[in-house]
Amino acid sequence: MGGQAVGRSGGRFLRCAEVTIAAALLTAGPPDRLSAQVGHEPAHSPYHDVARGTVAVVTFGYLGGSRGSVGVGISNGAIGGIRYEPQFGAIGASLGVAYGRTTSFVVDPLKDSVSRKSGPYDNAVVIADAGLQLVLTGRKTWRGFAPYIGGALGVAVAGSLARDSSGYEFGTKITLAPNAGVRWYPARRLSVRGDFRLLLWKLKYPVSYKVPGPAGCTPDTPGCTRVLPTTASLTEWTAHPWATIGVGWTF
Repeated sequence: MGGQAVGRSGGRFLRCAEVTIAAALLTAGPPDRLSAQVGHEPAHSPYHDVARGTVAVVTFGYLGGSRGSVGVGISNGAIGGIRYEPQFGAIGASLGVAYGRTTSFVVDPLKDSVSRKSGPYDNAVVIADAGLQLVLTGRKTWRGFAPYIGGALGVAVAGSLARDSSGYEFGTKITLAPNAGVRWYPARRLSVRGDFRLLLWKLKYPVSYKVPGPAGCTPDTPGCTRVLPTTASLTEWTAHPWATIGVGWTF
C-alpha cells in the first residue's frame, strides 16, 4: 500500500513537471524575436553596403603651403583634377591628375636684398599621383558617411619663368602625400567627398644663390648679402596643404 501511494505521488509530480515545461515553451518568444532585440533591423540599420565598382571623381580645391626659405617655390592657387578609384573592399587604389594655377616669385642674386625679389608671377603645375586608401567603415557606410585615410606617391611638373636669370627652376619633383577624408553617399552610386592632403616635395636651389651679391659689393655695403649663406643646403623640403571637394560616380 505504501509503495503504491509513493508511485501515485511520483506520477503526479512528473505530470505536473511536464505541464510546467510545456507552458514555459509555449510562452517563450521565438529565437528570431530575441535576436532582433540585439543590433538593428536591416531597414533601420545605420550601416549600408557601398556599391561595388570603379569610381570616377571630379575634384576642385586649393593648394597652399611654404615657398621655402628663399621664397621662390610655387604655391597658393586653385587646383582641379580627375581621379580614378578602383575599389577592392575596404582598401582601394587611387590614380589622379590635377592642374593648379599657382604662382611663384623671382629672386635675382645680383641685386641687393631690398630689390632682388619680385612677383608673384603665374606658374602653373601639373600633379599626377597613385596611392592607396583604407576606408575605416569597411565596405559599408555609417549613416551615409565613409571616412578614409591613405597616402600617395607622384610627380609635380612646373616650368621655369623666363624672367628668372638665377638658374632656378621648379622642374619635376617627386611628391609624397599622406591624406585623409570622408565620402558621403546621398545615393547608392553618387558620392560627395572632402579630401585633405599634405603634399611634400624637395626644392633645389642654384649655386648662384650663394654669390656675394651685386658687383663691387663688400660686407660693409648695406643690403649686400647672399641669398643663401655659404653653409646652407641647396635643397629643401616644403609642405603644401591641399584641400579638395569632389563628386564621384560608381560605375
